Amino acid sequence: MSAIRVAQNSRATITSLISLMNKSCTCPAHSHARTVSKTHRGPCSSHPHAHAHHQHHHHHTKEGAEPDMAHEYAFEMASSTMRFGEGVTREVGMDLANMKAKKVLVMTDSNIAKLPVMQTVVESLKRSNVPFVVYDRTRAEPTDKSFQEAIEFTKLHKPDVFVAVGGGSVMDTCKAANLYFNYPDADLLEFVNAPIGKGSVIDKDLSPLIAIPTTAGTGSETTGTAIFDYEPLHVKTGIASRKMRPTLGIVDPLNTRTMPRQVKIASGLDVLCHALESYTALPYQERTPRPANPAERPAYQGSNPISDIWSLEALRLTVKYLARSANDPLDAEANEQMCLAAAAAGTGFGSAGVHLCHGMSYPISGLNKSYKHPEYNVGHKIVPHGISVAVTAPAVFKYTGEACPDRHFKAAEIFGADLSKVRKGESAGPLLADQLRKFLSGLGVPDGISALGYTKADIPALVKGTLPQHRVTKLAPLQTGAEALEKIFEDTLKNY
Repeated sequence: MSAIRVAQNSRATITSLISLMNKSCTCPAHSHARTVSKTHRGPCSSHPHAHAHHQHHHHHTKEGAEPDMAHEYAFEMASSTMRFGEGVTREVGMDLANMKAKKVLVMTDSNIAKLPVMQTVVESLKRSNVPFVVYDRTRAEPTDKSFQEAIEFTKLHKPDVFVAVGGGSVMDTCKAANLYFNYPDADLLEFVNAPIGKGSVIDKDLSPLIAIPTTAGTGSETTGTAIFDYEPLHVKTGIASRKMRPTLGIVDPLNTRTMPRQVKIASGLDVLCHALESYTALPYQERTPRPANPAERPAYQGSNPISDIWSLEALRLTVKYLARSANDPLDAEANEQMCLAAAAAGTGFGSAGVHLCHGMSYPISGLNKSYKHPEYNVGHKIVPHGISVAVTAPAVFKYTGEACPDRHFKAAEIFGADLSKVRKGESAGPLLADQLRKFLSGLGVPDGISALGYTKADIPALVKGTLPQHRVTKLAPLQTGAEALEKIFEDTLKNY
C-alpha cells in the first residue's frame, strides 16, 4: 500500500488518537503517578557530592497482582556487534562473502555516493565478488514518503543482505526497508510507535544488515530504532525493536573526516543528548506496566546500571572532543574519540532510552516552516536532528533537575562546574542548564527555537506534537503533561 493510501486510511483515526492524548489518561497502565504534571522518580540526594548512582524505589506488588499492573523488575541489554578501527571499511566485502550473500543492497544518499567511503565499499564488494545494487536516493531527515520509496526499491530487487553507508537517516531508512521487505503485506504504520502507528511487535528475524556510519552522532549502527517524519500529521515518529538492530556496525573514523563543520556539530549534539537523557531517564524499575511476555519488553526501558556506564563515558568524550573535532577535520584523535562517543551513547540509550529533548525535537523538526541549516546540501528545508534536540536541553534539564539532582550535579561537573563552590540547597537543574548554555553557545548553536523560526504563538502546536511521543516522553524522570511542556518550550525560545 502506498504512503498516500496509508495516510488517507489512517489519518482520521490517528488524529482522534492524538486528540485523546491531550486529555487525562486514566487507563491502569498509565494511572500511576501520571495524574499530576510533576512526580519525583525516586529518592535522590540533593547534596552536590551525592553518589551519581542513586538508590531507586523498590516497588512491591501484592501477591496475586496482575503482571501487566506491576512495575518492571528487569532490564535487557542488546546491541549490535561493532568493529572499530581506521580503514576497517575495506573488510565489508569479506564479511558479505563470509555470509554467502547472493545479492546485496547498498543504501546511501546522493552526497555520500560521491565520497571516498562509497568507493571503498564498492571496491571491497567487487574484490570479494559480491553481487550488489546501489540505492542512493535516501533523504536527510527521512519522511514516510522517502521510506516508502526505499521499501519499493527493495521489494523490486529482493536482496538477501543490506549494507547502509551514511548517517542516521541512511541507516534508519535501510532498517525500515529491511523490515518491510520481510513483512511485504504490512502497511507502513503497522510497526510505527503508538499512538501514531499500530505499534505491532516484530515477531521474526529480519535479513542481515551491516551499518557503516559516516557521521559521529546517531549511534544508529548499534540500535534498533528508525526515525522519520510522518508528513500527514507534521510529526516525527519511529519504529523501535531489537529485531531491527544491525547485524554488524563497522565504525571507521576515516569516514567522518569529510563531514562539514555544521554536520559534525549537529551529529555530536545528538550524542550529547543521548548521553544526558539516558543517564537521567526514569529508572527501569519505575516503568509500568511490566510486560506480560518478555517479547513485549520495549527497546527503551529506563536507566539501568549498565547503560549508566556507557552514557557517562559518552558524555565525557563529547564534552572533551566535540569542539576539537568540529574545528579541525584533520584532528584524528578527536574524530576517533567522537566515533567512540557515538557508539557508546548508542549502546547506553539503546536500552535506557531518551526522554524530553528527543520527544520535543520531533515537532520542532516536523513543523519547520522555512529554516534551512547551513552546510546541509540537501535541497529542502531542514532543522538537523542534533540541533532540534540540543536547543531544548538547557530548559529540559533545568526542569528535570529536581527529580535526580545527584545525576544533574554529576553531569554539570563533567562540563566543568566546580561542585566545591555549590552552596547548600542550590538547585542542580539550573547549574546544568548554565553549563549547557555555555557549551552550545561556544559551538555557535542557534539561539533557541526562535532562531529556527518559531514564536510563542507556535508553542501550542509544538506541545501537541510532543504529547503523542510516549516511547520517549514517558521515560522522563518527571511525569510531564501539556502545562509543563508549554513552560519548557517558552524557556527554549531563547537560550543565551
